[in-house]
Amino acid sequence: MPDSGPRWLVEDGIGERRALLVKDREALAAKLLWPGEMRAGDIVPARLVAKRAGKARGTARTEAGREILVDQLPWGVTEGATLTVLITRAAIAERGRLKRAQGRVVDGVPKNEAAPWPNASARVVRRFPSGLWEEAWSGASSGSITFPGGEILCSVTPAMTVIDVDGEGTPRDLALGAVPAIARAMVLFDCGGNIGIDFPSIETKADRRAVDEALGAALADFPHERTAMNGFGFVQVVARLEGPSLLDRFATSRVGMCARMALRRAEILDGAGTVLATVHPALRAKLGAEWLDELARRTGREVRVETDPGLALEAPSAQIVAP
Repeated sequence: MPDSGPRWLVEDGIGERRALLVKDREALAAKLLWPGEMRAGDIVPARLVAKRAGKARGTARTEAGREILVDQLPWGVTEGATLTVLITRAAIAERGRLKRAQGRVVDGVPKNEAAPWPNASARVVRRFPSGLWEEAWSGASSGSITFPGGEILCSVTPAMTVIDVDGEGTPRDLALGAVPAIARAMVLFDCGGNIGIDFPSIETKADRRAVDEALGAALADFPHERTAMNGFGFVQVVARLEGPSLLDRFATSRVGMCARMALRRAEILDGAGTVLATVHPALRAKLGAEWLDELARRTGREVRVETDPGLALEAPSAQIVAP
């Protein structure tokens, strides 16, 4: 029987918390949270450590030592003051640097009263419906979604997330065919900020307008602003940025993403015996004692880890073997 509507499901994994927006056993959107991360909607106490002269902006630091770029500082506040900060954007790792979290000072809001994640109606489940998380994870890992006649390739740069359209057919038909995949990727991979879409160059204004209209319809429920397609087939989309997308995670923490997937595959196994996880050697160091102990506790089984340099990072395996 079809579901009545989309609903967020949450899976508390080892080393991460995963969320999927599911309707009729299809994953519409995905989110990911790692322990210790501040997220958009969190309200945290922090101490003002630097303030720009004549500006209502500065830098605050939490008790855990995490820095936040803050705005809307009260008039007359001085360095050393304790603030209540609403996180508006989580920290985002980039190649070679870290974009610090952003927040604004709020007044009269209880400390440490975080907004529900991903929302108040989310339901915690032991396990997602089969294959849904794997589909989102694999798509973000490769950065690719196929569609009839082509595929889109998503990549992360310091300036923006770029979506390239590749395939066969006339430029107009290829662009129109790519639109549903582009809209799906933006939501499924939790994209935000500046997003550039590189369609094939389309000569006539009428054909470019047709693609613009199709893209607008596909993104009707995705809050954003965008430019019209230019003569080179480029469209820029700007959406609210609240934290790292799944694409960002793979770009900066691929080993961490793959290690956590190895744990998930081992955790969902059924049957009696010993859990044997086989991983690329680069993942073995990431699978620390704390995570493996938690895996043994959750499964009630002995856990063994072996390495195989022939395995791809993204292809850890897990099976039940005789003790």
